[in-house]
Amino acid sequence: MATPPSAQAPRRAGSLSSLASALLAATLAACGGGGDSAPAAAPAPQPPPVATLPGSYADPVVYSGAATASLTAAEERAATVAARITLDDRPLDYTATTGHLTATDLATGQPAASFFYVAYTAGAQPAAQRPLTFFYNGGPGSASIWLHLGAFGPRRLATGFPSTEPPPAPPQLVDNQETLLDHSDLVFVDAIGTGYSQAISPRTNAQFWGVDQDAAAFRDFVRRYLAANNRQASPVYLFGESYGAPRTAVLSNLLESAGVRVAGVMLQSAAMNYNSNCGVFDPGQLSCEGYLPSYAAVSAYHQNGSLPTDFSSVLQQVRDFAAGAYRSEVGAFLASGTPPSDATVTQLAAYTGVPALSWRQDLSMAPGAYRARLLPGQVIGRYDARVKAPVGSALGNGDPSINLVGNAFVSTISTYLKDELRYTATTPYLSSNNVLNLWSFTHDGKPLPDTIPDLAAAMTLNPALKVIAMSGYHDLATPFYQTELDLARLGAGAGIQIRNYNSGHMSYLDDSVRRLQKADLRAFYNSVSVAP
Repeated sequence: MATPPSAQAPRRAGSLSSLASALLAATLAACGGGGDSAPAAAPAPQPPPVATLPGSYADPVVYSGAATASLTAAEERAATVAARITLDDRPLDYTATTGHLTATDLATGQPAASFFYVAYTAGAQPAAQRPLTFFYNGGPGSASIWLHLGAFGPRRLATGFPSTEPPPAPPQLVDNQETLLDHSDLVFVDAIGTGYSQAISPRTNAQFWGVDQDAAAFRDFVRRYLAANNRQASPVYLFGESYGAPRTAVLSNLLESAGVRVAGVMLQSAAMNYNSNCGVFDPGQLSCEGYLPSYAAVSAYHQNGSLPTDFSSVLQQVRDFAAGAYRSEVGAFLASGTPPSDATVTQLAAYTGVPALSWRQDLSMAPGAYRARLLPGQVIGRYDARVKAPVGSALGNGDPSINLVGNAFVSTISTYLKDELRYTATTPYLSSNNVLNLWSFTHDGKPLPDTIPDLAAAMTLNPALKVIAMSGYHDLATPFYQTELDLARLGAGAGIQIRNYNSGHMSYLDDSVRRLQKADLRAFYNSVSVAP
């Protein structure tokens, strides 16, 4: 996997390309974003694979993630494999389907993109009762390998996370006891220009690289999957991680507007409003109050090796402080340079472990500055700040929390597709694609997306729509408290559940947390009432 961008906040500029460059260093990368390479060109073709086992599919198409790439035509072909997993001492038979479906543009009726997906279906329930959940990572520019192999699919990559010992070589896939397949059928789908998903001529990949274009294409894929598999009556759920969360907000509104009822929305490590995240802007331009509870959690972890037993009450104190004294003083500091009070600076130092002098000079401390100051001589992870590595070490070159497991995910996906799912292709699987500088972040008249209104619109169209937001205390890319602040705009009675865990951005990589998430998601499925 490519090394994620630095968290050092860049200068903000007025042009769209400058905004995209700023985002490269800020909110999203790795599981939430692309790598640091150029948009992928077409790899050199390999000899056509030979499909020999029943259900296999040897895909002869050459795929490319390049901006100008497109397929002249597309076929809806797939490999199909029967498998079994034992959950709670009971066998569960399921079918894995791996291949492509063609998304047809809702407005023109013309084929627009060929989406690569892996679907797991199980159980004997009628389609109208069996939930169907669509999963995707974010970026923009990330394929969905993190959710697919790390979270809730039937097979999982064993990582031992957050131990700084690298996963065993070769990486081990194990049956996932926390799979959601016992509650829902699962569809993992890759965004256009990642995995094996590609535009269809006369469209090109780059024409889908924008907030609205991307979400519309996902809408058309969901519509096609439902029609192709006779699942129009199934309760539909959307599970988006990082940039996938704002995609979910826009997508849910587009689906509801197109007559597809969405039963529930799952937001993993959400970045719903880019305009409220201080890490997107130059240091000192925007209040970093949304990060303060995360700073407190990370500092507490590194002081004690874990969170203290009374941390829930401490966390609430930090929230109250951030929304009270800090919010008032940082506003004056940013507007006119008014020095902060001694009491506020002392409290910040006590909560975060960063010296008072640093806070006095940098009251709105951005996450990159916090990471640099917390543990001198150490690099702490951006996606999971529990992970640290010495400056200059191999693990510390970039984000150690991604370096720890990234290569294992990238190397495993192709082997898994070929050996277990029986899908082979002539081109390598594109796990990430650096499309940020080409991405159109404009949405709803703003240069950066605020997707809370989209989610509100979907909930207006469908008052039964339920939402669960899941975040990690130690995530310094999409801080949990900022997500809480953003979602609070929907109102206290909006049917939104908030779940925060002692983990990072990919909270599910932690074995104990993944079990908690499974329990919370099981309860979420059971609580959702789908109106006829």
